[in-house]
Amino acid sequence: MTHYPFSPTHPLWLLGCGNMAGAMLARWLETGLDPAAVTVIDPSRTEAPAGVRLLAAPPQGEAPPAALLLGVKPQIFAAASAGLSIKGSAIISIMAGVDGASLAARLPDASAIVRLMPNLPAALGKGVALLHASKGDAKAMADALATPLGLALWVESEALIDAGTAVSGSGPAFVYRFIDAMAAGAEKLGFTADQAQALALATVEGAAALASASPESPAILADRVASPKGTTRAGLDVLDEDAAIYTLIHRTLKAAADRAGALAEEARNG
Repeated sequence: MTHYPFSPTHPLWLLGCGNMAGAMLARWLETGLDPAAVTVIDPSRTEAPAGVRLLAAPPQGEAPPAALLLGVKPQIFAAASAGLSIKGSAIISIMAGVDGASLAARLPDASAIVRLMPNLPAALGKGVALLHASKGDAKAMADALATPLGLALWVESEALIDAGTAVSGSGPAFVYRFIDAMAAGAEKLGFTADQAQALALATVEGAAALASASPESPAILADRVASPKGTTRAGLDVLDEDAAIYTLIHRTLKAAADRAGALAEEARNG
């Protein structure tokens, strides 16, 4: 079990609790976070995990929380944060594209600001959490929240948070699309839809597990699977022609990173 620095008198508030924040909360509760230490502020939610307080608006007349997790969509951040009492609170933001300067301007009374970029496998403790400290010192508190989610990686440059949004934050969706494409290709080779999906999922899961356990790079592993003039080499030749797969993935990641930058600009100007 994880030791969390939160209690009913030293609480954690979540402003917004959609898919990502909800997955994180589920993982924290599973690994020992006291639900009585948590308040979710989200007008769109009709229920919360057992023991967690659910409010439609920020509470009035209460002491500020030890930490406030910002899990709302960037476009509604300004409206959702109105009326918050967070003097002395640490801010942990998982909002894509909203930089530390924008957070500090909107929430000047915060004692510390950390940007944390997670991804959905965090719900299984198999995720990635990129972190960047924008103001103050909340490293121990942020680590306590990030480590149970999977890989916790601090970066010095805030620009890498936006880049990480494209790679690890959006990356699961790109992997899911690849799995779907592999399954569709298997169907065209004669497998049923259920068989094709099972094959694609198991293949990707096993390959990822092996790559994670191996001291060798994925590039070397790919070449080791491919014997000269064999079936794997024939397929790799298609992917490798004119560096097609590398060009496609770079374009995909750049589009996501560019969008994160645009969100940051919207937040600064909003």
